[in-house]
Amino acid sequence: MSSVEEGGINLKPSGRTAGPSTALEEVSISQTVGQPTVPDPVFSCRSVNVFYGSKQGIRDVSIDIGKRQVLAMIGPSGCGKSTFLRCLNRMNDTIPGARVTGTIQLEGRDIHDRQLDVVQLRARVGMVFQKPNPFPKSIYDNVAYGPRLHGLARSRAQLDDIVCSSLQRAGLWDEVKDRLSQAGTGLSGGQQQRLCIARTIAVEPEVILMDEPCSALDPVATARIEDLIDELQESYAIVIVTHSMQQAARVSQRTAYFHLGSLVEVGETDRIFTNPRHRLTEDYITGRFG
Repeated sequence: MSSVEEGGINLKPSGRTAGPSTALEEVSISQTVGQPTVPDPVFSCRSVNVFYGSKQGIRDVSIDIGKRQVLAMIGPSGCGKSTFLRCLNRMNDTIPGARVTGTIQLEGRDIHDRQLDVVQLRARVGMVFQKPNPFPKSIYDNVAYGPRLHGLARSRAQLDDIVCSSLQRAGLWDEVKDRLSQAGTGLSGGQQQRLCIARTIAVEPEVILMDEPCSALDPVATARIEDLIDELQESYAIVIVTHSMQQAARVSQRTAYFHLGSLVEVGETDRIFTNPRHRLTEDYITGRFG
């Protein structure tokens, strides 16, 4: 993983400082710089636009999301990161006046196909929000909710196995195994976020979306979540929106920089942080903007 001094000069673990090897691009932000495509993507997005009434939030974004890979989306507040993230499981459908154009394919199928079940889509593309949102139920029932809804367990024993396995994979089992009947809302903030992750992976999604999952957590809880992301990446595609460039450098393999609703630059995280090709990307990473 990469490391970077947030808001200042980029410093690699080796100690060498970053310096552009080529002239920075001065092209329009409507022209994405870098490598937006990947081989055999789980998501393939082309010419995606999002409108809220007459206001446009996303402008002609095209990007692929790789399997078993973490994509970090960075950029200043209001640049469209979270808006684009919500496109991937059609959460924008819940916002009055929102309209999405372009093509978003999950494993080759358009997610806006009228025959596609949105409930099933959101099981395949789980989401972890900025603020932990456990259900007002027991720890057990929080994790069991999805498998029950989708009929993934034929017996109580199978459901017990799913709950146990999900909590273990979320790094929470040892902390809650003796109080599964207690309310999930009684856990600490970091534990609640890991419970929400356990609830997400209990239905075996293909993709996990994370919208600033550590912004409300202390450094210790943040480190636990980042370690968990590193482990989950071996099984899932993960897309994380973050305001922390240090976090993006630590957890992701690819990084996408957004500005004013446009995808300015995308590529390998190591390259983005040490050799950005667009002036706007460099300005943001070095702290001159945003």
